[in-house]
Amino acid sequence: MRQRSWLFGHFRECAKVFGFDEFDAPVLESEELFTRKAGEEITTQLYNFSDKGDRRVALRPELTPSFARLILQQGKSLALPAKWFAIGQCWRYERMTRGRRREHYQWNMDIVGVSGVEAEAELLAAITTFFKRVGVTSADVGIKVSSRKLLQEVLTRFGIDSESFAPVCVVVDKIEKLPREKIEEELRELGVSDEAVEGILAATSMRTVEELEALIGPDAEAVKDLKKLFEYADAYGYRDWLVFDACVVRGLAYYTGIVFEGFDRAGELRAICGGGRYDMLLGALGGENQPMVGFGFGDAVIVELLKDKGLMPDFSKGDVQDLVFPLGESLRPAAMRVAAQLRDAGRTVDLILEDKKAKWAFKQAERVGAQRVILLGEKEWEAGNVRVKDLASREEVDVKLEDLK
Repeated sequence: MRQRSWLFGHFRECAKVFGFDEFDAPVLESEELFTRKAGEEITTQLYNFSDKGDRRVALRPELTPSFARLILQQGKSLALPAKWFAIGQCWRYERMTRGRRREHYQWNMDIVGVSGVEAEAELLAAITTFFKRVGVTSADVGIKVSSRKLLQEVLTRFGIDSESFAPVCVVVDKIEKLPREKIEEELRELGVSDEAVEGILAATSMRTVEELEALIGPDAEAVKDLKKLFEYADAYGYRDWLVFDACVVRGLAYYTGIVFEGFDRAGELRAICGGGRYDMLLGALGGENQPMVGFGFGDAVIVELLKDKGLMPDFSKGDVQDLVFPLGESLRPAAMRVAAQLRDAGRTVDLILEDKKAKWAFKQAERVGAQRVILLGEKEWEAGNVRVKDLASREEVDVKLEDLK
């Protein structure tokens, strides 16, 4: 729990310094909220069931649909642009591996009402700020960036209809995970022609925006968006974190523009975080579309990365500053008074509540990571003092009660 609190504290502080407001949503939602968009692997990973009213419900597998539902409920009263974040528990029924759990927590940041890539640039700044705060560098982690508009352009050229777009994206999202032959097979199963399969694989093999521009032209929206995003990345100072990778499309069907994915440069872990633009999601949920962009950042992979890099703090001990120990039952009220005084001064205090020996008290101080032990003895208390032992220097001094802080 100490580790989780530390990690969530960094998530929350990072969102706050970027001016985002925190929201929460139910963990149990209508199943339809997650199944309205076909062609997504996530729909097969739901923990879903019928409730006592025979309504189909599901434990949320991610936060974005719940966020979208809340935005719809706000209607015209929502002041735009809106910047919200959440740290929520999610569930997916999938095979558990390193960095992948069936129950996990996810940090989301989303912006509503900004149509330009300024929103994506701001969110990427937040992600890189978080990484830097926990000691991760651009040598450890990169962020792959592309655009769904690139794949849409390629599919349009080969006459592939819009209904096939989402299923094709799901297959393309597996390019770095499966052999080429398997990708070709899955694309053909979707009715994609051999010529189109070759065109898709050629397009997704590009590794520079210049190659992309040569393929689809400088006036293509994907090219313009990506060029602008890299320009903003230079302005923010995180350009060295970004890598253009045309095969990044993200597996969720609702993405419509820029998409991105954080990855471990050592190649030992699965995706650390991911997100992108999803301007059409509100319409799919029965509302009026709004420009929207966001990311999800799970707690599982980042913990593995921090441990691998030796960046995870030692949580074996607590964060207690003072342990207060009365040397006798008659001094217990005095010990309570001392503990209250220290807590009022803003210090974290562990008060020994039972009749224990001094040896036990000092072992307890070590277990909770206390910096000082405040000892109350009969003679010292009668003189208006307490004895303070600094556990780092092993020095002991008598301190007047009014001077104790």
